[in-house]
Order: sequence, then structure tokens, then C-alpha cells
Amino acid sequence: MENPSFEVKLELIDNYKFEIDFGDFGQIMTDEPEPLGEGDGPNPSRLLGAAVANCLAASLMFAIRKYKGDPGKVSAKVKGDMERVDGRWRVTHLFVELALGNRAAAIDKLDRILGQFEDFCVVTQSVRSGIEVAVTILDEDGLVLSSSE
Repeated sequence: MENPSFEVKLELIDNYKFEIDFGDFGQIMTDEPEPLGEGDGPNPSRLLGAAVANCLAASLMFAIRKYKGDPGKVSAKVKGDMERVDGRWRVTHLFVELALGNRAAAIDKLDRILGQFEDFCVVTQSVRSGIEVAVTILDEDGLVLSSSE
């Protein structure tokens, strides 16, 4: 694959509400929360958080499956912090929690996997130069396997 690219189209519907067209993957609506918008959809900051968490979860699953492991039903939660930087609101921190649906002991080479899976997450590594991203990995029992907080 040589220099892959993608295209997403946006169209203003009303006020701050946009329809985002992912082509073959369908459309979603975004909106800013009140008082700017009406809060009829996720705003770009939430989409950014979702993109980082989704990419990390997919990278973790890929790494586990590469060694023939079973991650179980993986879930993710992301919390974003915003602060004023030079007078403007910026997403400054993302705290991502990934939860495996399997026990750590059941996953072979887990230490190696946890040490490298983030490097393969395109979205996280792309935004890390401007946004601090902390990642915590939990197993099925809620045991913290890894944390960069």
C-alpha cells in the first residue's frame, strides 16, 4: 500500500450541525453542544476521542491475534480534557481505558504486545505531538495490565 489516503465529505445542515459522509460507510450528524449548537450529535472533540480509542482498541486486538491470542470482547472508554491554550479551547489530554474480555494469564506474550501495540495505532501516534494521550489496559477482571498515566 503506497501512501494511502482517505476522503470524508461534510455538509452544513443548519447552525453548527453537519452531515459527515463516509461514502460507502454511511453518514453521521455532528453538532456542537449548547449554547452554540443544539447538541444533536457528537462534536469534533468527541469524534477525535472516539477515533483515538477505536484505533488503540483495534491495534491491541490485532497485536493479540497476531500471536494467536483471544482478546475476548474488547471495550474502550475515553475521557477528554480541554483547557484554554493561548486563549483558545484545545483538547489537551485524552485518557483511554481499554478493557479486554479475557484474563491476562490466558493471553500469550502479553508483555510484548503491551509494549508495542500503541506504536501501530495510526491515529494516536498522529495526534500525540499535540495532545497527551494516556492509555490504561484492563483485563476481564478489571486488573490493570498497563498504564501510561
